[in-house]
Amino acid sequence: MSGAAASFLYLIAACLFIFGLKRLSSPVTARSGNTLSATGMLLAVIVTLLDAGIVDYTVIAAGLLAGGAVGAVLARRVAMTGMPQLVAAFNGFGGIASAMVVASEFLVDAPLERDAGITVAVSTIVGVFTFTGSLVAFGKLQGLLPGRPMVFRGQFALDGILAAAAIGVAAWMVTAGDAAALWVLVGLSALFGVTRTLPVGGADMPVIVAFLNSMSGIAAASTGFVIESVALIISGALVGASGLVLTNIMSKAMNRSLANVLFSGFGGNGEARAAAATAGAVRRATVDDAALTLAYARSVIVVPGYGLAVAQGQFGMRELADRLETRGVKVRYAVHPVAGRMPGHMNVLLAEADVPYEQLLDLDEINDDFPLTDVALVVGANDVVNPVAREDSSSPIYGMPILDVDRARSVIVVKRSLSPGFAGIDNPLFYMDSTMMLFADAKAALDDLAKAVREA
Repeated sequence: MSGAAASFLYLIAACLFIFGLKRLSSPVTARSGNTLSATGMLLAVIVTLLDAGIVDYTVIAAGLLAGGAVGAVLARRVAMTGMPQLVAAFNGFGGIASAMVVASEFLVDAPLERDAGITVAVSTIVGVFTFTGSLVAFGKLQGLLPGRPMVFRGQFALDGILAAAAIGVAAWMVTAGDAAALWVLVGLSALFGVTRTLPVGGADMPVIVAFLNSMSGIAAASTGFVIESVALIISGALVGASGLVLTNIMSKAMNRSLANVLFSGFGGNGEARAAAATAGAVRRATVDDAALTLAYARSVIVVPGYGLAVAQGQFGMRELADRLETRGVKVRYAVHPVAGRMPGHMNVLLAEADVPYEQLLDLDEINDDFPLTDVALVVGANDVVNPVAREDSSSPIYGMPILDVDRARSVIVVKRSLSPGFAGIDNPLFYMDSTMMLFADAKAALDDLAKAVREA
């Protein structure tokens, strides 16, 4: 294949990446956007294989078959609740793939020119850091590691030593072209990824997933410069830039900076803090109580949270909404930017149940409507509806934008218990006079509510 033809096809692939990414910004166009981006990547891979003059395609074919088989199994078997950890794993594998490519280039061609050597060092550090950091994030999301921040004395000092040592070893690797320096750099980067992610609590996982996604893109773009791959540079830059934008959006949604997320050790263990819940009386509701309140409302705003995902209650939620709408009730969904455990988690969850896209509204679009709403139905959400973020300046979540469900005329909270959320603090919403607590598994409660509304 001629160089001009390859460049033209790479340009087409880049355009498909950009248009696909643009269409991912809306649930209505997200599927076609994903298809466009995947088509662009397929085109880039094919052009690379033809342009690079591969001698033996056996290993490549084996990799395609193995990777395709694994991807097909994951696509069919991973539940919606497992998507956050799957995304974390994908970020990690993207990072380590980039690091392995530049490592092979270095081992074959070392010593490299200074600019190329620096780029190899950057890609190695970022790629390996992303891999081990993503493994820790996966472990926290999967429950293999504690969700609370895992902090220890001298942690910042250790991080500083690791960062300084990595820079020093990178300089050694660039100037001496020594393979031993590469392996030392890999080890330091791997350890740094672990020590920097362990202190991040479960409440901050949406931000960390977005951040590590960005890091995997930066590693890929750096690798593209080393191997002179236009497609890798463009796709990596797009992933890196979009990941940083998303990280910024997530941080603002929590009213915190990225530095605060990475270094504050925020968020306690909800189970450990459960005993510290406010000693106040709650208004317990039965399914019939909640169903009557919903059935005779004029408007209902549903606030989904991670509890809905864990219980796989999205289909019961859709059935309940359908029952209410047949009675003339206006039903909408208020989706907080950091609801769930990854960006867009609730949107994807509800889309799986074919909830109409126009009913999914973000915080800015719907928050002013709560005072005019008859019932706010909170299903599995906690920190994103905690009024202390608005009222208590001493609270660790003070200033975080929340959904003002406490201003609705009536509130129904579906929750297993009074245990705190990921932030590890109690929620006064549960003890308000206008709040009814329906203690149950979200799926069972929603199924029962749908049945009760139909019979009301």
